[in-house]
Amino acid sequence: MTLTVATQAENEPEIFASVQGEGPSMGRPVAFLRLSRCNLACTWCDTPYTWHFEGDNRPHRGGETFDRKTNQLSLDVHDVAQRIRQLGQDRLVITGGEPLLQAAKLADMLAHLPDISVEIETNGTVKPIARLDVLVDQYNVSPKLAHSGNPADLALIPEMLDFWASEPRAFLKFVIASEEDVEEVLHLQRIHHIPPSRIFLMAEGTDSTTIVERSKWLSALCMKHGFRLSDRLHIHLFGDTRGT
Repeated sequence: MTLTVATQAENEPEIFASVQGEGPSMGRPVAFLRLSRCNLACTWCDTPYTWHFEGDNRPHRGGETFDRKTNQLSLDVHDVAQRIRQLGQDRLVITGGEPLLQAAKLADMLAHLPDISVEIETNGTVKPIARLDVLVDQYNVSPKLAHSGNPADLALIPEMLDFWASEPRAFLKFVIASEEDVEEVLHLQRIHHIPPSRIFLMAEGTDSTTIVERSKWLSALCMKHGFRLSDRLHIHLFGDTRGT
């Protein structure tokens, strides 16, 4: 059985060790596995090479489309597990793309890593299957607001938001570009009864200057509403690059 994995260079899968740059585990040393394919298309997505392939007409602000052959690899689950094990970390972050599109294959892969704790980063539109769910320690859920460019009926599915709100392992991280985005978060929080302590607001941006400037006013809104502020540590340390 194979997983569809993103690449950090041609024929080199994006499996690497770094510090977690976002959310509740920010700063923690982890192994990363970045999968390819996504069911959404955020106009500001910072990993368009995982889904915006040639022939895909969905809009992205960068305008670039990517060659599928050089940006995707199919790797046997045993091979993926071995590469992760060799990184020597005790925690794994599975990101994308949208990882839960490959849930059954992930469950098979994680069966070979019984001693590692697992975070899954998801856009929140796909419910995890049971045999994967029992292996996951934390979900980093990033529902996509209106400014992502995704239709709400695809990106903000009410029953899924209710599901994540009631899942204590799930932290909901919202990407924020303007104060109007925070109003949308407040609306979602109210109607889905999301605990404020499990909501993170994170400035949209792929450079340090933008992130810092937006985080200044965003921090005040976090204080006001009892939310948590997430940085993008990897951008400050390494820039907007693959494999970091």
